[in-house]
Amino acid sequence: MTIDPKANNGAAPEEATLKVPSKDPKKKKDEKKEEDLSDEDLALKQQLELYVERVQDSDPGVQKLALESMRQEIRTSTSSMTSVPKPLKFLRPHYGTLKAYYETMADSDLKKYLADILSVLALTMSAEGERESLKYRLLGSEGDIGSWGHEYVRNLAGEIAQEYTKRQQIEEAPIDDLMELVQQIVAFHMKHNAEPEAVDLLMEVEDLDLLVEHVDATNFKRTCLYLTSSASYLPGPDDMLVLDIAYMIYLKFEEYPSALRIALFLDNLQYVKQIFTSCDDVLQKKQFCYILARHGVAFELDEEMVADDDDREALQDIINNTKLSEGYLTLARDIEVMEPKSPEDIYKVHLLDGRASAGASVDSARQNLAATFVNAFVNAGFGQDKLMTVPAEASSGGSTGSWLFKNKEHGKTSAAASLGMILLWDVDSGLAQIDKYFHSNDNHVIAGALLGVGIVNCGIKNDCDPALALLGDYVGKDDSSVRIGAIMGLGLAYAGTQNEQIRRKLSPILGDAKSPLDVIAFTAISLGLIYVGSCNEEVAQAIIFALMDRSDSELGEPLTRLLPLGLGLLYLGKQESVEATAEVSKTFNEKIRKYCDMTLLSCAYAGTGNVLKVQNLLGHCAQHLDKGETHQGPAVLGIAMVAMAEELGLEMAIRSLEHLLQYGEQNIRRAVPLALGLLCISNPKVNVMDTLSRLSHDTDSEVAMAAIISLGLIGAGTNNARIAGMLRNLSSYYYKEASLLFCVRIAQGLVHLGKGLLTLAPYHSDRFLLSPTALAGLLIMLHACLDMKSIILGKYHYVLYFLVLAMQPRMLLAVDENLKPLSVPVRVGQAVDVVGQAGRPKTITGFQTHSTPVLLAAGDRAELATEKYIPLSPILEGFVILKENPEYRDDR
Repeated sequence: MTIDPKANNGAAPEEATLKVPSKDPKKKKDEKKEEDLSDEDLALKQQLELYVERVQDSDPGVQKLALESMRQEIRTSTSSMTSVPKPLKFLRPHYGTLKAYYETMADSDLKKYLADILSVLALTMSAEGERESLKYRLLGSEGDIGSWGHEYVRNLAGEIAQEYTKRQQIEEAPIDDLMELVQQIVAFHMKHNAEPEAVDLLMEVEDLDLLVEHVDATNFKRTCLYLTSSASYLPGPDDMLVLDIAYMIYLKFEEYPSALRIALFLDNLQYVKQIFTSCDDVLQKKQFCYILARHGVAFELDEEMVADDDDREALQDIINNTKLSEGYLTLARDIEVMEPKSPEDIYKVHLLDGRASAGASVDSARQNLAATFVNAFVNAGFGQDKLMTVPAEASSGGSTGSWLFKNKEHGKTSAAASLGMILLWDVDSGLAQIDKYFHSNDNHVIAGALLGVGIVNCGIKNDCDPALALLGDYVGKDDSSVRIGAIMGLGLAYAGTQNEQIRRKLSPILGDAKSPLDVIAFTAISLGLIYVGSCNEEVAQAIIFALMDRSDSELGEPLTRLLPLGLGLLYLGKQESVEATAEVSKTFNEKIRKYCDMTLLSCAYAGTGNVLKVQNLLGHCAQHLDKGETHQGPAVLGIAMVAMAEELGLEMAIRSLEHLLQYGEQNIRRAVPLALGLLCISNPKVNVMDTLSRLSHDTDSEVAMAAIISLGLIGAGTNNARIAGMLRNLSSYYYKEASLLFCVRIAQGLVHLGKGLLTLAPYHSDRFLLSPTALAGLLIMLHACLDMKSIILGKYHYVLYFLVLAMQPRMLLAVDENLKPLSVPVRVGQAVDVVGQAGRPKTITGFQTHSTPVLLAAGDRAELATEKYIPLSPILEGFVILKENPEYRDDR
């Protein structure tokens, strides 16, 4: 009997057989389900089924009552996170019936009412991609959507995003109805601490400006934190737009220091001006100046920004970094490391077996040169050491001369310049002590003195321009080593200042046919430094012509590689602005064309995290080329330069570089250690440390040298015991090989940089801001290391002094309202990423409490451990001004 109608259906027999079993268990299941339901659930189910029937009643009164009741049931039902609310579950089978009935209804309020309910049912019922929930929402009443619950609003937001993308593809499609809904949803999210979801929706519908009116004092910080963190993952130009919005919001709520960080990130000096003019608290302005000084940006205050003359002078002094040396020495005294160290204290030869000491006699000039650098790095900024600044009464002739003359020819240049490093940032006493070398009759010593003046003034600006006054006249001298000393000194002293006077002095050298190649190379680098990231046309033009004038034989010279780098520095981090110059570079001699192309591309996208550019550079590294090609070196460095922007890209780049090591040609393998060194600079990650340790014993000595220098870079200023141990072992392993031993010594000096108080990391302000001059200094040194034998191990070892641009104290120094150091308790621990987390999560973990001044390692964050003071900067790093908290009462 049961099968009979099916047979008459004319259906295929299999279909019949298929249908029977599928029916039966279901019936059983249904019955079972009915039994399983508790009494109240059963009652609810029958109730809802009754409502569905009543909704289709002919009497509007009955319909209205049924809809009201149904709505009430859905709204009041609570659900756990994992299950669908009961009413929705029981209404699922009737979704189709209600939909069909809806279509037959005449327009009325009741129809809108039903549309609302269908919209909510569509949450669980609608097929993928149908966007029915949105469809019925738009047809329904203009009600408050939040009352249907978070999950519903979330689902709607997703459907709006899809619908928006679809409508964008159709010409002239109106979106007003969608935008009205968006308004409601954003308001709902912002009220309920779901700021990231509001931001995401507005990004999808390309209308972030709405955000500014919806944020309030309770949620603007979380909103802006989400905006700034998502910026590094957005494609351009969206990333800049997002940061612009964050900047507006910070200004609206007068959170000026945070606005300043964004202005500096965008490299927008108009914004910086606006912040100074909008804020009227002089103390806050002093804090801005500390942030600007740390970023290394040349900035002139005018009457508009600071009205009072005395105040303006005090603020300009902070920007000019005049107090940096004082703050650094305060830290050194507090940590009790003022005692000068000699190179022997660093080498710790007594910890090694017998054979290392036997090799000490090898090539003593080279050993003394290494000791000069180690001494300079270790005692950097302390103003005293055991080689160069020994008081004169120790021996009648004054023993500073004696160390100087333990170096040969060009070695004396580095030795004299090392005095500048020891007196780093202390301009007055530095110039006084270097002065004696100017009277020497040895050109190498004079060159070193000129370079030393540049080093002392590095990062310190001074109204009377002592560096320009002292170095200007030497630029045109006959001796090329003296000229290089003066030119490099000017580059270091005026990095990032865009000083026209110096441009007029240096540009003619580039076009001068009589200038030797090394002078031209250093001129290009110094101009690149002074105009770093400025896209200056005239300088670019001058360097391009200098490149075009080089003969074939000169293009093969190792120092020629500095010319494209000087050009690249002009566009550091400036993305598309490089394109015109990159086009010109395609017309260069083919010997240097690709090298130039890679260098320009990697500089322009440095610190942007642009994934497409990383892919492009990886593509260039994947080619297996003939021996003569050199452009893959800068491409490998480029990967590190672009990817260092954020942690995720950084980890991925480290993995990609591992692959290049396994499959790449020799010239790529030589650059990989340097790229790793740049990615983890002053941040010794264990996996990278192990890779470099393995490469430091490589059969190719160039790879080994690069790896050794990079060990020094990743450990720079950390006093890392493990790296120090590795380097000691390497010094005994390579005791017979002068070049490798020299590299080991340099690395040992770097690890103990500033006795562990300095860092070379170009990032600061919670790894958000990238200081262009610091990165430029690192890049020059790394590009020089691509040809270690001819530059660093040749007679241009003073290229190592370019690192001074990146040296910064890794400290937190709290100062009071009169800018005098304060000792307050702070908690220092590993920074935790709290973007988009609910509530008020802890921002640091595993903290220890110290009193300021304190040292901050890579990835550390500090917070005040007392309520007594209020910091004027949201990020506790460098100099932070604390003002007394007026509401603080001492419980005792």
